[in-house]
Amino acid sequence: MPHPSTSISHAPHDESAFGSVDASRFMAVEIGGTKLQVVVGDGEGRIQHRWRDEVRAELGGAGIRERLEQIFVEVKRGYEIAAVGVGFGGPVDVKSGRIRCSHQIEGWADYALRDWVGERVGVEVVVDNDANVAALGEALVGAGKGLNPVSYVTLGSGVGGGLVVDGAIYHGASPGESEIGHLRLDRSGAVMELRCSGWAVDARIREVVRRNPVGRLAERCGGMVRGEARYLREALEAGDPQASRLLEEVAGDLAFGLSHVVHLAHPEVLVLGGGLSLVGEALRAAVEAALEGFVMEAFRPLPLVRLAGLGEDSVPVGALLMAAGSVGLARRAAG
Repeated sequence: MPHPSTSISHAPHDESAFGSVDASRFMAVEIGGTKLQVVVGDGEGRIQHRWRDEVRAELGGAGIRERLEQIFVEVKRGYEIAAVGVGFGGPVDVKSGRIRCSHQIEGWADYALRDWVGERVGVEVVVDNDANVAALGEALVGAGKGLNPVSYVTLGSGVGGGLVVDGAIYHGASPGESEIGHLRLDRSGAVMELRCSGWAVDARIREVVRRNPVGRLAERCGGMVRGEARYLREALEAGDPQASRLLEEVAGDLAFGLSHVVHLAHPEVLVLGGGLSLVGEALRAAVEAALEGFVMEAFRPLPLVRLAGLGEDSVPVGALLMAAGSVGLARRAAG
């Protein structure tokens, strides 16, 4: 894996107050399908230092663990860590800290990740699904602050979900819960991840451009084989009709899936996160509008629909809070 540029991050809160409440430092690890992040911060989720890499899928889990070992050495050289929180992109057995599998990266099946990290850092480690961890961050200090329950959906390389009730992650029976990405949209087996993930939207854009190679979307994405979704916002702002139709389709699929969350849990807010959420207000508004047609009248008013307040820091901030909570030092900013 390439070495990232190590730098002080832009904190999600007032970083000038960093360290003013407590001297404890925590480490957060985010292991996704495309992104690896390690941060050091405090018990209120404020980030002080960050290491970030792009995941090289061909190196598998072993490649990620090799890079993590290097980062852990750097962290221990500069900080005294009280606990570690890990958000992993796949089903996790929370009680044992074992990974059931990754849907994107080989080499994680039935892997004892909590034990592996604990052996290398020598402190308490807590591991959870990355969407659960992000949901915690958004519920306590992000777009869901002050609201309850909070449902979060991450639209990245895959699609994941998390539910926070009364300030705590909802955990069903092991090994997981809130796997909204694998919720079926019809009887043929089509699931949300196959229609609403970043990779799925990339593929939809390629097909749109192949059929009609005109407009801003085609101009930007012609010949690409990955990452096309990053240009969707630009194409929408340029008034590209193909981009508008595509957004309507994606938002409709997403809203249909989220309508099941509303009928089952009726959260006070639905938070949209992950890389695809960077499309911004156009996506939020389209999902909110489409949701109207899928939820029964008796459940009005509908939940709020918001973009993630922590952006791409939802997982690391949530993992810092989770780590702090594991040793009884979490600062419940929402309380």
